[in-house]
Amino acid sequence: MQGSKLYVGNLNYSTTEEQLAELFGNYGQVESVKIIESRGFGFVEMSSSEEAEQAQEALNETEFHGRTLRIDEARPPKRRDSGGYGHSSRRGSRDRGRKGQQRGGRGGRGNSGYNDYY
Repeated sequence: MQGSKLYVGNLNYSTTEEQLAELFGNYGQVESVKIIESRGFGFVEMSSSEEAEQAQEALNETEFHGRTLRIDEARPPKRRDSGGYGHSSRRGSRDRGRKGQQRGGRGGRGNSGYNDYY
């Protein structure tokens, strides 16, 4: 394991960050704990990759507060599309507007609507 940050999935929604810190504290020094509310998962950062690996091996697929934990090395967040003119949702709405015009819907030649400029 390269990093010291762990993904902890399948959490009971009533689990607190303090309870998770206490659980992982049995395997080393916990640097930080963050539970993503109403999602059933969170992240625990240990002080070293060795401690994180020990915690993962010991706690993965064990029961905690009535749920079987899924623990893996945390991955960096995915980069999000910055939007702009090429953003897919914008393109989708533009295409729907053109389809409406092809079927004789509103708009047409001479209408200076949004779709005429793209």
